[in-house]
Amino acid sequence: MFLFLIFIISIILVTSSSSSDLKPGYYSKSCPQAEIIVRDAMKKALAREPRSVASVMRFQFHDCFVNGCDASMLLDDTPTMLGEKLALSNINSLRSFEVVDEVKEAVEKACPGIVSCADIIIMASRDAVALTGGPDWEVKLGRLDSLTASQEDSDNIMPSPRANASSLIDLFQRFNLTVKDLVALSGSHSIGKGRCFSIMFRLYNQSGSGKPDPAIDPSFRLELDKLCPLDVDQNKTGNLDSTPVIFDNQYFKDLVGGRGFLNSDQTLFTYPRTKGFVRFYSRDQNEFFKAFVEGMLKMGDLQSGRPGEVRSNCRVANARPANILVQHKMQKNVKSI
Repeated sequence: MFLFLIFIISIILVTSSSSSDLKPGYYSKSCPQAEIIVRDAMKKALAREPRSVASVMRFQFHDCFVNGCDASMLLDDTPTMLGEKLALSNINSLRSFEVVDEVKEAVEKACPGIVSCADIIIMASRDAVALTGGPDWEVKLGRLDSLTASQEDSDNIMPSPRANASSLIDLFQRFNLTVKDLVALSGSHSIGKGRCFSIMFRLYNQSGSGKPDPAIDPSFRLELDKLCPLDVDQNKTGNLDSTPVIFDNQYFKDLVGGRGFLNSDQTLFTYPRTKGFVRFYSRDQNEFFKAFVEGMLKMGDLQSGRPGEVRSNCRVANARPANILVQHKMQKNVKSI
């Protein structure tokens, strides 16, 4: 009888979700203030440090591409698990995890155990855009939080700042995201900053040439040389576009002018399959906003179908009996066969 009860508990605690389970207004009855609470917390974060909301907005990309939108990237390492925070594309790059902690704490006070960290990422990403002048949209909610994370999976999936347009197209196509989606979603770099570490090769050794990237506008290259000399602390940051606290289409105008900060940005204007979209969005902000929302919604639909939960703390999986963890491991092994 005891084992039967434990089995029933495991079914309740460890469930799975799919994109078909997601819907607008998911918390309208169980936690009707959820979206208001998240936006208020993001407003406070924006007032305290504008860069923080840009950092949180990018969590959606870093989370959803690695085994679906399940907040796996928020998990801290444990003695038995290497999480995603120290993955190559995340270490010394992803920041402002404390903002999500603050959002989660506020939501938990109002509705304990109801709102997932994965949904908080989706809501907070949308709010980061809306609060800095970009579009606002209705998000679909109902995701579960992963039980584990994988540094290896993140390393194998996430692109580097050196990525070119061709490799980015291939990556996005793996997730049924189009060239249009790629270019529009790259517009997330309309707000925020990037590190010198990410552009040193562009300035001093592009493609092993010992020379700067010829696509950089000469006057902009001088600015970057001053910002990131060879002996710079490579964690020093520069603006990703010339209006880094306003979500607009200036990012695309900068690319047309050869003033893209990252190689993975500027390559969108030097590659034939993406160049037309860059020019189009540089001329029509409304079309960029429309395409960006479409891309964010499609990316938000990415789900792994793996078992999940609603974490009480976004940094750690909920405690559970050992047999449930064994069951989860068995389910995961079955899925991989």
